[in-house]
Amino acid sequence: MTVIIGKQVFLRALEPSDIDLLYEWENNVDVWNISDTVQPFSRFNLEKYVSSPQDIYTQHQLRLMICEINTKETIGCVDLFDFSPLHNRVGCGILIAEHDHREKGYARDAINLTVDHCFNFLDCHQVYCNILEDNFKSINLFENQGFKRIGLKKDWINKNGKYQNEYLYQKVKN
Repeated sequence: MTVIIGKQVFLRALEPSDIDLLYEWENNVDVWNISDTVQPFSRFNLEKYVSSPQDIYTQHQLRLMICEINTKETIGCVDLFDFSPLHNRVGCGILIAEHDHREKGYARDAINLTVDHCFNFLDCHQVYCNILEDNFKSINLFENQGFKRIGLKKDWINKNGKYQNEYLYQKVKN
């Protein structure tokens, strides 16, 4: 895969040099409830994951690293999941890891690049995402990029013994 270049960020494939960042991000318990993680990831398993073929048609998922254009610093990732070439759809999630990189337009640029890639390269008809109902920044981000709220999953996520609702958002290709 070649690099996908935007205005502020570019998206690239996973590299072995990303292991330390992945280890840090995947083992951050603050986001485990969103990713359905229940135990830490080992460095060994992450190394196997990065060294495996990153083929969305085989694995039905793909992680792209988000890098700032000027500094080339890796600041987050986009995950494509549940890819269905039969139904031409894919799920999308995004992480901007550090707070000082948030609210600078990086996520907006990364989402636009991702959706464009899904529609024009993967031939998807739709991209969807799941957002907790109290995650107002993500709701605002995806709504501003043309995603429409199409459903509510009641008591969907268990966070510390308290159930939270999750919205389903979708962007359909015109």
